[in-house]
Amino acid sequence: MTLLDRETADAWIARWDVQQEGYVPDREERFTALIDALEAAAGRPDPLVLDLGCGPGSLAARILDRLPAATVVAIDADPLLMALGRAAHADRDGLRFHTLDLREPGWAARLRLDRQADAAVSTTALHWISGADLRVTYRELATVLRPGGLFLNGDNLASEDVTPGLARLEAALCERERARRLSPEGAGAPEDWEQWWTAIAADPALAGLRAEIREEASGHHGSESGLLSTHAEALRDAGFGEVGTLWQRGDNRLLAALLTG
Repeated sequence: MTLLDRETADAWIARWDVQQEGYVPDREERFTALIDALEAAAGRPDPLVLDLGCGPGSLAARILDRLPAATVVAIDADPLLMALGRAAHADRDGLRFHTLDLREPGWAARLRLDRQADAAVSTTALHWISGADLRVTYRELATVLRPGGLFLNGDNLASEDVTPGLARLEAALCERERARRLSPEGAGAPEDWEQWWTAIAADPALAGLRAEIREEASGHHGSESGLLSTHAEALRDAGFGEVGTLWQRGDNRLLAALLTG
């Protein structure tokens, strides 16, 4: 794989963060709530934390900014995003990247952890995994998380199958707040997901990585497990005894689960 320089990686990750904030205006606030919960639940200054669907390491870096003695094991299947993360965060001793598919049985054992993880986190990632595969993901997670360990998932998760009226209100709240924060289309609207992938694929500095970019680089085609109930049921099936929402803005939630001891 072509080695990236730090400056190039930093620039693309900064652009990634802006693109993500276009979809999740409360992204930084959700990051803060997630890390607050992680710090409160860890029970030690040097927790071992798994970051599921880590992308280029935006959340992992923020965790280490707050908890510098932590070890964060960042996991994703996308080779380009992982290359950006490795290049940008090469100087962080507490951050390790693993290229693994969370849908495949056995991914947890391939981490070869030297102790059970204290917590696992994820943001805006796991809703792309189908309901059936999500059960695999959470069952695997339960094998490497300590009893009483915490899982935190920040994502837009709808409740329309259980409370359709409230779900409509949640969506309306999110849309109105997003409209207040974003410029009108064509007058400074932020780059979207497809535009980011198109742009990075055309960057001459990344020519050596193009073969690594997945064919559907810009092609997530709809949320496959975007329901809150899908995640809650899969977590309980995996052995998480308590599942609930710690923080919420409309359907933008911080879902939390404790593994049964």
